[in-house]
Amino acid sequence: MSILIDKTKRVLVQGITGREGMARARLMKGYGTDVVAGCTPGKGGQTVLNVPVYDTVEEAVDNTGQIDISTIFVPAPLVKNAALEALYAGIKLLVIVPDRVPIYDVLEIAAVAKETGGEFIGPNTLGLLSPGKAVLGMIGGSAASAKDWFKVGRCGVTSRSGGITSSIAYYLSRAGVGLSSIVHVGGDSVVGMPHPEVIKKYQADPETDAVVMFGEIGGSQEETVADLMEAGEITKPLIAYIGGRGAKSGTRFSHAGAIIEGGRGTYEGKVERLTAAGAHIVENFGDIPQVTKEVMATL
Repeated sequence: MSILIDKTKRVLVQGITGREGMARARLMKGYGTDVVAGCTPGKGGQTVLNVPVYDTVEEAVDNTGQIDISTIFVPAPLVKNAALEALYAGIKLLVIVPDRVPIYDVLEIAAVAKETGGEFIGPNTLGLLSPGKAVLGMIGGSAASAKDWFKVGRCGVTSRSGGITSSIAYYLSRAGVGLSSIVHVGGDSVVGMPHPEVIKKYQADPETDAVVMFGEIGGSQEETVADLMEAGEITKPLIAYIGGRGAKSGTRFSHAGAIIEGGRGTYEGKVERLTAAGAHIVENFGDIPQVTKEVMATL
């Protein structure tokens, strides 16, 4: 089993006629994702990689049937309209890849998602991948690489860094720890599905035994995970690494969402909360595979 994506999900690519949309559609189709339609206003009637293109999401749904997921590859100022169009067309999961999406646009997308019963990953995300099943977004870079790098297994990965998402999954796979799913939650300060929501999905997945989380300074995602662990809502083993140990107040670490403000979101605070909740804290990034193997060997 996997979370959010598998071979049965029908996928739309918004912005498929652009360079980025076309390249990522090639990756997704090559990996086995069921890409059933594309959408670019004014480009309806074309085909890209044998995928029919429509002017609107509604036309795509009317012509191909219900669509489960939309991956969005449009310029940041156009993301809000693209996302709302997909949600109002009944699509229940969006993967918003672009960065620099205005925060008020993200808040409006979140409000409409709540209204329509939808969810979204990102913005500023590489996407997600379930080894051997399907990929959404751009994890792996190419279908051949993704198939080679990420092995099937029972460990989930959730990360606030795109590059680290791929790195953790790669090194776990090379160490013999297979993966159920890999999720990059996104690097912005406001994202649709932060660590706590992703880990709750892993908690509900009968084929995920443990979760590796890459956290960062800034925000409160990791502290909320600790709250859920203490409340008994997350009981599966959590192996956690927190980036930004040397950062001081006012420092931005890599992403817009990774900034310490007024003493909030510090490395020390996150480690203290997660340790108290029972997480397995890894201080050196290179030790993640070994610690994960040791934890999973006890299950």
